[in-house]
Amino acid sequence: MFIQTETTPNPATLKFLPGETVLGSGTADFPSPDTGASSPLARRIFAVEGVAGVFLGRDFVTVTKADNVPWDHLKPSVLGAIMEHFQSGAPAIEGAAPESAGHATHDGPDSEIVGQIKELLDTRVRPAVAQDGGDITFHGFDRGIVYLHMQGACAGCPSSTLTLKMGIENLLRHYIPEVIEVRPVV
Repeated sequence: MFIQTETTPNPATLKFLPGETVLGSGTADFPSPDTGASSPLARRIFAVEGVAGVFLGRDFVTVTKADNVPWDHLKPSVLGAIMEHFQSGAPAIEGAAPESAGHATHDGPDSEIVGQIKELLDTRVRPAVAQDGGDITFHGFDRGIVYLHMQGACAGCPSSTLTLKMGIENLLRHYIPEVIEVRPVV
């Protein structure tokens, strides 16, 4: 098994491409070891000292390291953990995917606007951020403000504010005049 790695805009995060399907659909975000209990793959990666977060996509695994650990020391152990997982035949996630795998639901008078926001996120934004090892999902819409949840390489990325303001906010405001601002949620 050959696992490719790619850098991401976030220097604390690397994207690992095992050449196999990781998740059949959606994404799964494990921002800390205690959140990865439902994932044999995340548990294996978190067992490597210095791993701070794990994010699973359709065909990739994004790993975030602790600040005090260099990638030169961490990368071989993470590669080994991913390889061991795929050789074991265990699923990436036991049971159903976590609820954070998609957009939040929204009922109410703005449902048509929210539908347009989600459509733009799914067709224009999410494929681009997935290439960088992350995901951005809809969290809410209130009085012209769109709240988005950043995951994987996008969470904590130094360029995430620029991506939100200059990229996503401008895109949404262009197509949906009711959008005034975009803000991240933690």
